[in-house]
Amino acid sequence: MQIDVAWVYLILVFATVFAAAQAAIGLARTAQQKRKVNRRLILAERTNGIAELVVELRKQRGLTASGDAKGGWAWLGGLIVRSGVPYDARRWLTAVLAVAVVGGAMGFLATRSIFAIPVAALIFAVGVPIVFLKVMAGRRATALGNQLPQGLEIIVRSLEAGHPVPTAIALVGREMSDPIGSEFGMAADEIAYGATLEQAVERMSQRCRHPDVDLFAATVRLQERAGGNLTGLLKLNANTVRERQRMRLKIKAASAEGRVSAAILSSAPLVAVGAIMILAPDFYGDVIHEPFIQMGLGGFAVWIVIGNLIMRKMVAMRI
Repeated sequence: MQIDVAWVYLILVFATVFAAAQAAIGLARTAQQKRKVNRRLILAERTNGIAELVVELRKQRGLTASGDAKGGWAWLGGLIVRSGVPYDARRWLTAVLAVAVVGGAMGFLATRSIFAIPVAALIFAVGVPIVFLKVMAGRRATALGNQLPQGLEIIVRSLEAGHPVPTAIALVGREMSDPIGSEFGMAADEIAYGATLEQAVERMSQRCRHPDVDLFAATVRLQERAGGNLTGLLKLNANTVRERQRMRLKIKAASAEGRVSAAILSSAPLVAVGAIMILAPDFYGDVIHEPFIQMGLGGFAVWIVIGNLIMRKMVAMRI
């Protein structure tokens, strides 16, 4: 039996490239995970002392140097803190201006009207950052709920080994990735800075605005004021968080059909209108100036919004 040398060569080349790609992907994932774990530790290496570290961490979360929310709209400040996006006023302003320019250009291209430029720019400059922050806050809340039971187990094992509570909290900040690692790390730094355990955990609860983190803060506050076995309470806390997470997944599975139906019903009219505007621009273009057509399209838009609100109310369940 003769062996084709060319085929053997191609197979070896493919195997080499495949192995190299797998190695590169593995190294990239390892480096990314290590960077996530050590992001706060890298910042600690760049600062001089715990006081400067605490202040810098607070500023990056959109808080004042004392740990309070900045002035202005309370809901926007809370959204910035919950999103976990590093707060940099200059970068944010530059991004908002860029989004406004893009929105103004898109408004002009869509309507060919100069008056649409400032309206579209304002809508994009306000809407896009808020939507982005809401998405990031939702992802961070999901990650917090998934990581919190493991973080509580680390604290429990550390307490059972004889470590004090601040050391156990600092251990979570060193060993776990973001976002739970940064939150517990900030709590440990605030304790080292002079805050009490109750104050540090309460501030962490205010930053996260997550029901499971609120439960953890309430457990620590109860133990601080009434006494008791903190290890046992945290074990019960971890089990409760797991059960709540399991219930959230069951609710998400049960409401999946409704959410998909809502997405299809909401996107179908927009897709249809977009396809008509591209394939047959004169379909609405010849009659769009008629008051009856404008009122009809406006009524359809209002009904779509009302339908979305109703469907959202039907599938939105809280524990």
